[in-house]
Amino acid sequence: MITPAQYRRQWTSNIRGDLLSGLVVALALIPEAIAFSIIAGVDPKVGLYASFSIAVIIAITGGRPGMISAATAATAVLMVTLVKDHGLQYLLAATVLAGLLQIGAGLLKLGRVMRFVSRSVMTGFVNALAILIFIAQLPELDPRNVPMLTYVLVAAGLAIIYLFPRLTTAVPSPLVTIIVLTGLAVVLGLDVRTVGDMGALPDTLPVFLIPDIPLNFETLQIIFPYSVAVAIVGLLESLMTQQIVDDLTDTTSDRNQECIGQGIANTATGFIGGMAGCAMIGQSIINVKSGGRGRLSSFAAGIYLLAMVVLIGDIVAMIPMAALVAIMIMVSIGTFSWSSIRNLRDHPRSSSIVMLATVFFVIYTHNLAIGVLVGVLLSGLFFAWKIAQLFRVRSEITPDGSHRTYHVEGQLFFASSEDFMKAFDFKEAPEKVTIDVSRAHIWDISSVAALDMALLKFRREGAEVEIIGLNAASETIVDRLAVHDKPGAMDTLMGH
Repeated sequence: MITPAQYRRQWTSNIRGDLLSGLVVALALIPEAIAFSIIAGVDPKVGLYASFSIAVIIAITGGRPGMISAATAATAVLMVTLVKDHGLQYLLAATVLAGLLQIGAGLLKLGRVMRFVSRSVMTGFVNALAILIFIAQLPELDPRNVPMLTYVLVAAGLAIIYLFPRLTTAVPSPLVTIIVLTGLAVVLGLDVRTVGDMGALPDTLPVFLIPDIPLNFETLQIIFPYSVAVAIVGLLESLMTQQIVDDLTDTTSDRNQECIGQGIANTATGFIGGMAGCAMIGQSIINVKSGGRGRLSSFAAGIYLLAMVVLIGDIVAMIPMAALVAIMIMVSIGTFSWSSIRNLRDHPRSSSIVMLATVFFVIYTHNLAIGVLVGVLLSGLFFAWKIAQLFRVRSEITPDGSHRTYHVEGQLFFASSEDFMKAFDFKEAPEKVTIDVSRAHIWDISSVAALDMALLKFRREGAEVEIIGLNAASETIVDRLAVHDKPGAMDTLMGH
């Protein structure tokens, strides 16, 4: 639990760096918020208001200082059908409900499920997002839609981003890129696409409103599936981005508080006309690499965003898209784990398959949840297979052949229960059989059923059977689930 003193330090320990990085992030958020609004089929102000609201509120309520949350493509694509079939008001209601579900997830401490996401899945998630970020820039680089001058400006922007830090790091190089390229475009009158070409910027502050929908069970039936999907995808992307920012900054943060914070942000956003959002890996990395570390960076980004679109929208509209494309290309390059390519030859084949499968399914479906789910399932299957390989049964028999002891070693569970059964010679039928499980652990109903079957088969052949060495946990599950001492046990096991 964070103390009040620690919370204050998260606001005040890096004021200058947070204010500057927040400005860079705000400029990068504007075109994306507009683009995500278009994806969802709503007015650009819906995405812009959402990005302002979520960034400001998550700075106060979130569990990861320095991480940027706003309107995102991951949540926008889930709302397309809802908006098309029922309109904006239902989107706002779904946003409120998604936030409430996320608060519930945080209170239930579901942030702990991140422990089951392997490093290979994380790497695949990061690589897939890096590729998606780059792909999202391609429309702005399409020679059929943009002048050749765009490529010159993008190249100049990348040169500034990577070379300017050699002169000084006092000012973030992405901010310098925006200022320089905007100045060149305005002074030279360059005919290139600008932020203003993405859509009209709002010129008023957001106001509190209650979604205009019928408050009945039918409405709940409509919005609930969308809210669940948004809540899950939003938390998944937020928690994985949180882990990445933890690694980048060599710090730790509170996952459950982040779930609650995301929920509060989305719930409040639905009441000011904004769409649901979550953490953004691209903007979070921009923030960290521009010097942002504290809660003030996210708060400032939200305030800057609203101020720029409402107060100086005409100036912001002049920013060439080439400058923002250059920044996002930098983000995609910095996000991609290049070492994972080199490690394909050295890492275990199963780890590489999990990583590549995660990348493939995230890109193919454009759904982070599906890609990560596939990765987690593959990780679980490979892990179970590896553990099953460590299982073995050896046996010894007394010189007179009357007593055979089977020594079981390893983890007895669904993947090893077949090998467990194959290790026994039921036709040998000595007078006594001892199954020693002192170096084994019994995990599930499959392993208990295998143990039952072994005992019953030996008894059927006339042998006296004894189990020894059960540890406390194994004994508990065997006592609760085993049927070998109950009437009709064989019929029960055979499904009769």
